[in-house]
Amino acid sequence: MHRRTVLRATVIGAGTAAFSGSLWSAAFAAPAQPGPSPYGALRAADANGVQSPSGFTSRIIARSRQAVAGYTWHDAPDGGACFVAGSGWVYVSNSEISSTGGASAVRFNADGSIASAYRILGNTNRNCAGGATPWGTWLSCEETDLGYVYETYPLGGTAAVRRPAMGRFTHEAAAADPVRQVIYLTEDETNGCFYRFRPTTWGNLSSGTLEVLVAGTATSGPVSWARVPDPDGSPTRTRSQVSGAKRFNGGEGAHYADGICWFTTKGDNRVWAYDAVNQRIDLAYDDSLVSGTAPLTGVDNITGSDSGDLFVAEDGGNMEINIITPAGVVAPFIRLSGQSGSEITGPAFSPDGTRLYFSSQRGTSGSSSGGITYELRGPFRS
Repeated sequence: MHRRTVLRATVIGAGTAAFSGSLWSAAFAAPAQPGPSPYGALRAADANGVQSPSGFTSRIIARSRQAVAGYTWHDAPDGGACFVAGSGWVYVSNSEISSTGGASAVRFNADGSIASAYRILGNTNRNCAGGATPWGTWLSCEETDLGYVYETYPLGGTAAVRRPAMGRFTHEAAAADPVRQVIYLTEDETNGCFYRFRPTTWGNLSSGTLEVLVAGTATSGPVSWARVPDPDGSPTRTRSQVSGAKRFNGGEGAHYADGICWFTTKGDNRVWAYDAVNQRIDLAYDDSLVSGTAPLTGVDNITGSDSGDLFVAEDGGNMEINIITPAGVVAPFIRLSGQSGSEITGPAFSPDGTRLYFSSQRGTSGSSSGGITYELRGPFRS
């Protein structure tokens, strides 16, 4: 049997996945399928090379190796998030560069003008994705063997802190669950795992327990968690320490909302839903289960809006950010033209939900020195 046929039979046979989140309680009978976007069709590319729906406008806020508010923006912009900063906000962006990576921030005034830009983490390795904490810090994750998580301070003025208790492995993304007081972590390996970190004290990441998700080979069903005995990953890597740990093919982005942690795996083009209330996993999207041509491939970073829509960036594919709605419709939301040698990274909404930030990691040049960071403003659903 073709892989698509086998997976479709498995998912449909498992029945409807009743997600705990209020916006997703309508449940999928199967993973998301292509359909009309609630925002309508994409228009022709604008002067910045951005195709977006009617009513949206783009601007470039930063370019690698060029000054933004007097600060030289970093190479290879990757994962990002927004934070409240007085009457304005801050957009934080990682730099996926070996040895001289880290993270930078752009601070915006209340009217959206740029106030300043600055470094919040320096000289670390391949800072790929990460995640925001409820207490206003940014977890910058190293995508390298025995990589660390660094807790950084988006408003500046406080030195970043390494958090070894969160485990040493090929880190990708982090997503905080304030209800269960845990942080979920993805691992970018072909046989990687899905983890959660339980801080001894919520709000303090200096100590705690690292756990790994345990389940069978199915794409849906109940799961459990087991303690990782040796979070420093040496000599035995964390993903190899617990018998029965479930394998995920290239863990990428993670986003938590309303009792669900959504995370992506690039190796098989899937978006997963971990239902933290009912302790189960399900597929929200799989390109092998799409009828016809899959609109979303190379799944990578992920974020969500107040409407419950998910926004999934592509590493390759058609250089798009695709939307997945709570009704189970997947469709292109933006597309970048003339940048086939790049990937879209760091999608994040401003605190008021009216602006979406993201980067093209290598821009039109295909080089890490050609990164471009954008803002898209418009009538997002609330």
